[in-house]
Parts: sequence; structure tokens; C-alpha cells
Amino acid sequence: MRGMTRRDWTDKLRVYLVTDDRPDHEEVVAIVEQALAGGVTCVQLRRKQEDGGPMLKLAVRLRELASAHGALFIVNDRLDIALLSDADGVHVGQTDLPASLVKSRFPELVVGVSARSVDEAVRAEQDGADYLGVGSVYPTATKGDAVLTGLDVLAACRRAVRIPIVGIGGITVDRAPEVMAAGANGVAVVSAIMSAPDPKAAAAALAQRTSL
Repeated sequence: MRGMTRRDWTDKLRVYLVTDDRPDHEEVVAIVEQALAGGVTCVQLRRKQEDGGPMLKLAVRLRELASAHGALFIVNDRLDIALLSDADGVHVGQTDLPASLVKSRFPELVVGVSARSVDEAVRAEQDGADYLGVGSVYPTATKGDAVLTGLDVLAACRRAVRIPIVGIGGITVDRAPEVMAAGANGVAVVSAIMSAPDPKAAAAALAQRTSL
């Protein structure tokens, strides 16, 4: 994993920022830069509606920012963009690229997999996933098709697998401690930082609440 030990990059899952689909790249870069300064430890580029060329340019810029702050840089779904931008890893969903194939062909990449049940979590671990994104823990407007899993599923996944778990979906600063208490190694957020009036302060608050 780019010269890092498992413990090194597991620690970097604690405050995990997922970008949104706002069209202004400069705005995305500015928010991510502020968030990294506030304490974000992992950035995932998620752009479901963007062509490859513009997305690659944005990925390179975000990867440089993440590297400068010692944070992980992950690309959602797009293995090509992850490889071309020299990302640390790629995150795939249940209907995206098979984690087993990605991990077997590119063992140096950190591979994350979305899971909504214990069965999906166990299968992902067996397929070679390095970490799980479990949720939606709470109701969220960010992803319209998100399945509500709650804290109970996250806790059950924690008991069933050994790999790190990141809780995702509707997580706020106030909710972060209970997600960590349920067994998560970190919290992934979109609007809690991307839509915050002060992204740096929001990131700092999440960093503080996930360290309790």
C-alpha cells in the first residue's frame, strides 16, 4: 500500500471525506484543502456524473493535496482514474468492479467495499477488501438509493470481520462518537463537511469527536 503498513493507513480512515458532485472544480479543491487543514485524514473522490478527462484532472489535484497533508486519497469506482492519478486506493460498491479482481491485479491498492449487511461484509473480506464502508447508518439525502442499516448492522459487521470499518450515511459531528462506539474505525461524511459554512472547523470538530 504505497509503502504504508496496515496500521498506518487504518489510522488514516478516521475522518474520511467523500466529495460531492458540485460542478465547480475550484470550489471542490478549496473545500478539500480547508478540510485537510482541519484534520481530514482520507479523501475519496466520488463523481458519478463526470467524464474521465475532467475527473482525472481533479483527481490529480486532490491527490497532491492529500499527499501534502499526509492523508489517504481514494477514488470511488473508477479504477482507471485511481491508477492514472496515483491514488492510494479505490472504493467499489456491490455492483461495481469485483474487489477480488481489483485486489488480485493491483495488490498495492487499498481496496474499500460498500456493505449493507453482515453477509456482504464477510464476502468482501473474503474477496480481499482492505476496509469496509458500512451504511447508510442514518437517513441521508446525499445518496437517494441508500439503504438504512443503522448502528446495529455496523456493530454486527464489526463482530463478523477483522478488517477496518468506516461508518457512512447521515453522520454528523454529534453522531460521530456513537458510530465509533459501535465499532467503526472512522466516519465518512459528505455534507457534514462539503456543505459546512466552515469546512476546516467542521473537519476539526469531527477529528475531535472521533478521538473521544
